Parts: sequence; C-alpha cells; structure tokens
Amino acid sequence: MTQRTFWSVRGALLALAFVLAGCSGTRQTLKAPSDGHRLAVVTTFLPITLFTRAVAGDCASVRSLIPSSTGPHDFQAKPTDLASLGQAQVLVKNGLAIEAFLDKLVDSADNKKLQVIDSSRGVATLASVEGHGSDGHHHGAVNPHIWLDPLRAVQQVEAIRDGLVKADPSCADGYRRNAAAYIGQLRQLNSEIAAQLKPYRGRTFVAFHDVAPYFAQRYGLKAAFLVDVPELNPSPADLQRVAAQVRQNQLQALLSGPQEGNRSFNALARDLGIGIGVFDPIETAAPQAAADPGTYLTVMRRNGAALAQVFAR
Repeated sequence: MTQRTFWSVRGALLALAFVLAGCSGTRQTLKAPSDGHRLAVVTTFLPITLFTRAVAGDCASVRSLIPSSTGPHDFQAKPTDLASLGQAQVLVKNGLAIEAFLDKLVDSADNKKLQVIDSSRGVATLASVEGHGSDGHHHGAVNPHIWLDPLRAVQQVEAIRDGLVKADPSCADGYRRNAAAYIGQLRQLNSEIAAQLKPYRGRTFVAFHDVAPYFAQRYGLKAAFLVDVPELNPSPADLQRVAAQVRQNQLQALLSGPQEGNRSFNALARDLGIGIGVFDPIETAAPQAAADPGTYLTVMRRNGAALAQVFAR
C-alpha cells in the first residue's frame, strides 16, 4: 500500500466513524424515554413546542429544533439539527415565513418520510406594515405572530392535533383528548383577557417590535411599534414617529420584550418621561418553562395585565 493510499483509507474510516457517532447521538436524543415506540416529533420554536407538547402528552416524543433560549430570528442551524430532522417522523412549524431557515434545512435532511404540520394553515392573517427600521427589512407580506391571539392559537392547536392524528392514528384518542383540554384552557384565557382589557378598547400601545397586531385586533386595541424585527436599529424617523404616537395617545409606558434591551427605545422612554413595561412575545423561555405547556397561559396572562397597567397609569 502506498503512503497516499494509506492516508486516503485512514481518512475515509475516520469520516465514517464520525458520521456513525453523530447518528448514534441523535438517536439517543430522539428516543422515547419509556418504550422507544412513541412518535418522534420535532418542533421549531417555543410557542409551537408548547402547543405540540400539550397535544402530544404521552403519545409522542417532542423535541424543539431551536433551543428555548433562542428566538427564530437568531437561530443558526448546526449539523446535529440536520440529523434530528433526518430521523424525525413529524415536523411542526408556525409557518408564515418566520422560520426562514427551515425550507433549506428540510431539503438538506432529505427525509422522504417526514410529515410537516404547518400550524398556520387556515388561520386568518394580517399584513405586515412595510419596513420600519434603518435598513427597511421586515417580516414579509404577512405578520407571523398569530400565536399571540389565544383564539388563533386554538386553530394552531387544532391543526397540530389533526396532523398528529394523521401521522399516528394509534394514539388518535389521546391527541384529541389532550387538544380538547388545552383548547378549553385557551378559550378561558381569552375570556379573562377580554374582560380585563374591555375598558381600554380603542386605545393604542407601542411595543419595541411588531409582535402584537393579532393580540391588539382580538381585544379591540391598536398596536404600534418602533422596528419591525428585533435585530434592527431604529432610524431617527422611527423615533420621531413613536414619540408622536406616545404624545397623541397620552401613553405612560412603552412595551419591550423580556430580552430586548434596545438603548434607543430606553432612551426614548426617558426623554418622554414614561416607563418601560414588558410584553412577552413568547419566543424564548427557561428550559423548565419550555417543557410546560402552561407557560403559554401564564405569560399571556402577564401580557394582559401589563397592557391593563399601561392604560391605567
């Protein structure tokens, strides 16, 4: 054997060992903790993971593609994500182009048996407001934040239920039972927030980025924002526009996400002599919270209370 042939063979063996090790690790990640026969489901990001866990119960093993500490705008795929999609049986997504990375990732996984559930299918959407922010980028033609309306979230849960039943008919009763229980909680949540915000119908609030139009529409409010997507920096014109809205509507606070620390937004609040409240778009959470479908209900109740507090000041 020549030296060149030796190194070629050695390199091929090392590459094969790496691939096998990676696949083995992925199988361990997706393996069901009990009998190993549960449906293997991959979700995209936090609200979709919470809804899917609520429906899946003990019938399926649910794993989020995006870590709960990372939002869909910031996600960078890794080789292990490709392997996870390659072995999953079902993928559940929000849709409406918020998971911009996903189509290429699914194509690269080349999993012919993968069933994709688009939870936005059939949900009435709102158009995005054309690009506020220094570079003019925006979400796209449709605002994707449908999960922030509890009744649209009901539709997403129904779509997830129907998709899981189709993928795993053996546990159809379980998926339907779990979905019905969660949908009941979502409807109760909607009733509570509607009663809480009824005195403020027609009022305007301002969030840092364009997350809240579905929430606002559901409860008869008007949602304004500084920038369309959170990674953008506001232009002077954006700051002037929001300042005018604050004065016109006599607002006493701006609303920021829990992880948004935009200096311009904070400085604007100081200049206007108003406070900063929190409206959580439910795109990130601590790992323990991300494992509990009740997190959606808890955070949405906090969002309703935050709006009521802003209007009552």
